[in-house]
Amino acid sequence: MPGNRVILIRHCDSSGQNPEAQLTARGSRQADALSEFLTGRRVDYVVSSPYLRARQSIEPFAAAAGLTVNLDPRLSERTLFESPVDHWKDIVRDSFEDLDLHAPGGESAREVLKRAWPCLNELLDSGRRLPVVVTHGNLLSLVLSSLDRSFGYSGWEGLSNPDVFMLERMMDGCFVYERLWTP
Repeated sequence: MPGNRVILIRHCDSSGQNPEAQLTARGSRQADALSEFLTGRRVDYVVSSPYLRARQSIEPFAAAAGLTVNLDPRLSERTLFESPVDHWKDIVRDSFEDLDLHAPGGESAREVLKRAWPCLNELLDSGRRLPVVVTHGNLLSLVLSSLDRSFGYSGWEGLSNPDVFMLERMMDGCFVYERLWTP
């Protein structure tokens, strides 16, 4: 049924965290395996974070499927802080419980969700058969945690590169998700 499902993908293995960090050689192999996994799934639209590692993760599939990789800054990774901090994992962990927590210059979980959900809902309302969304671990885990609080920090820690989930909006408006594939 069109308009009720979207595939959420965390990018493949990358060389770093900055927006222009490229995939590693392992990440490039993962992107090829991801392309094989997605082939035949009737995907009709691809949207990605503008970060290079996200784009590179889906480019092999998009090229093989004859699809354009559309970019949406709302899918960018969460800005955790303005300047590096040693306790960044504590901030990530605590922000699953306190959605307004943020380090100086960083985004709160609530701010990330306020940009992520409109993007996802627009895709679900677009009438597309099966859109693919390529994003980052913190954003993806915050979305899933907003649906299932038990996902939380442990779910974030348990993510792989890449990781693939199906998000489905049910007839009653509730959401369910399932993990489809990890390498």
